[in-house]
Order: sequence, then C-alpha cells, then structure tokens
Amino acid sequence: MRVEIPLKKISDYNTVAKDEVDELIEFSRELKGLKVVHVNATSYGGGVAELLYTLVPLMNDLGLNASWEVLEAPNEFFNVTKKLHNAFQGANIDISEEELELFEKVNKQNANKLDLDADIVIIHDPQPFFIPLFKDGKYIWRCHIDTSKPNSKIWDQITSKAADKYLKALFHLKEYVQKPFEEIAVEFPPSIDPLSDKNKELPSEVLKEIALKYNIDLNRPIITVVARFDPWKDLKSAIDVYRILKEKIDVQLLIVSAMAKDDPEGWILFEDILRYAGVDPDIHFLTDLKGVGHLEVNAFQSISTIGLHTAIKEGFGLVISEMLWKMNPVVARPVGGVKVQIIDGFNGYLRNDVNELSDAIYELILDENLRKQFGVNAKKLVKEKFLTTSHLRRYLKVIKEVIH
Repeated sequence: MRVEIPLKKISDYNTVAKDEVDELIEFSRELKGLKVVHVNATSYGGGVAELLYTLVPLMNDLGLNASWEVLEAPNEFFNVTKKLHNAFQGANIDISEEELELFEKVNKQNANKLDLDADIVIIHDPQPFFIPLFKDGKYIWRCHIDTSKPNSKIWDQITSKAADKYLKALFHLKEYVQKPFEEIAVEFPPSIDPLSDKNKELPSEVLKEIALKYNIDLNRPIITVVARFDPWKDLKSAIDVYRILKEKIDVQLLIVSAMAKDDPEGWILFEDILRYAGVDPDIHFLTDLKGVGHLEVNAFQSISTIGLHTAIKEGFGLVISEMLWKMNPVVARPVGGVKVQIIDGFNGYLRNDVNELSDAIYELILDENLRKQFGVNAKKLVKEKFLTTSHLRRYLKVIKEVIH
C-alpha cells in the first residue's frame, strides 16, 4: 500500500545545517529522476515510520522519484515478524514451519501487489526481507535493530535464503554486522528531523498548556522515558528507578509511548506495566490512546528535567537524540546505539543497575550547573552527528554506489 507523504523542502534545513544542505543539492544532481521505493511494515508507530516521513519527501525535493510502500498483511503475520524481530535481537525462541510459510507467503503476495518497479528498492527490517525472492530488482536491506548477538538458528534460517539478493546491507553500528552481510555492510546511524513536530522548538505557552492538560507539575523534577511497550525496553526498571528516587526527592515519571500497529505484543505488555506501576498519580502513562501525538511528545521531552532510558537491547534509540536535542541530559544503560549518543560524563551518564541509574539522576537533579552544561553538550553532539541532513547524505552515497 502506497503511503501518502507530506511535502518537505530541503531549503528549510538551512536554518540548522546550511553547509550540509548545499552539499546535498550538489551531491544529488546526478541522481535526478532516479526511482527509489522504501518498503516497511507500518506507516505509524515506531522509529522507522518517523524516519521515512522525513527522508522520502526530502529525496523527492532533491529531484529523486521516491515513494514509500507498506506491507498489507494479517495480524498473524505480525505475530510471526515480532518473533523474528526478537530472535534477531537474540531471544531464545522457536519459529514453526507454519509460521515461516506464512512469512514467505505474505512476502510473496506483497512482492506482486506493491509498486516495486524502481531503480532501487530499500527494504526496512525483517518483515519484508523475502520480497526480493519474488521480484527482480536492485535491493538494499536497511536493518534498524540490534543484531550483535542474534539467535543464530533463526538468523541463519532467514538470512541465508535471501541475503544474496541484496547489494548493500545498512546497519546502525559495525558491531551489528553478521554473516552473510560482511562484504556488503555499511555502518549507517539514523537521525532525527529538527524541524518536525516532535523536535521543533515550542513556545513556553504551548508547553504550559500541554503540561496542564496532562496534569504534569512544572514545579517538580520530571523524569521522562520514551519507549514502546516492548520487553527489551524494560520499563519496569524505569519504574524501579523512579521509586528509588521518590524516597529522596519528589519527582514525577512520564512514560511516553505509541501503540504500533505491527506489534500485537505491545498491548499485553502495556497492561502488565500498568499493573506494575499501580495507583501512583506521579507516574503518567502518556500514549496515543490519550491523544498524545508528536507535538505532545515534543512538549513532554522539552519540559523534562532528565531523560531516562532503561532498554537492555536497543537498535539505536533515536528517542535519546530527541531528548538531547532539547538540551536535556539522558541517563541510560550502555547498550547498542545508546553508547554512541551518550558520552558518559559529557551529555549524560551510562549506568546498568537501577540503583546506579537512580544515583546518576539524583546527582544531576541536585547540580543545576552540571545539568545545564550537559544540556549544551547534548545539543551540540546531535547537531554534529544525528540530524536528517547527514542521514540523507549517507543514503544518497549508498544509492550512488549501487547504481554505478
């Protein structure tokens, strides 16, 4: 299914990265008219969809003919792909022959149904991985998850079947690259869009209005976690950190999330986390079920004192760059892409145990000068490494390599 995309202009990014915009315009000249199709599992909920809502329109503005297709599939398919996702991240699970047959069948149907007649097709994550088996073309695989220690049985079972159909494989970090992709792998960190509703600067009146609407007290410290309801995000640890802090200081915890269409497991975990939190007026569950959209997420991050990220596995975790962009330090576990966004003692702290995480947050709450310095460092790092413009340039470079 074709996704309708907004119009965006690369010239608008002159306000945040003029030199890179000039480079992009020059770099894209020989790619004008090139047809590029992105394929993923959902147009809503999760980081991949957010990235594509920015990257696809900007590719078009630079003169490429870019589009975005989403898989058409029953819920049973997404139950299987959630298992694949977890297995690729190392979960010790099995996938039955019937489940693999459904996975292949849905990929085949979509290979015939989606508009994939293009110069380059970019396949995102495991869900559409088998499409190249059923449709000829020049394919790039873009993997957005932590595959540093995959479940080798399932990884080999899936990748061995279609890996030779791909010309490049893009991973967030080099440590995620596994056989059989070593020869075609590219380290490829993602980005945030500084001009999107989620990251643009909001007037103080808007921040106050949203805080009031969701009953958040701006006069007390606010700890914010932005994460899907996913076992790897370990949101129970976030609640534990909050409870340890609450014994020493009167804090609030915001748990901000969206219920993704391709994640049936999320609803079960949501209910489990709600029960774990119990009845505490200072733990706020802020989801799209309560009318939370990108603007609200922006507001919650902007009014935060400190960001917290308790994931035990993380493909990249762009929510961290979002928080850093708003000049807030982040305290997190040192996993996956978190380690390249947070420099310990520079723009946040990397800690493992809930007590250590709590102590690091407590230190930053008490030391306002240190918190402000970390905030300045935070925005600077994101501007240099993790904005849309640098991400787009990486895409154009890879596309150019594949077509030549």
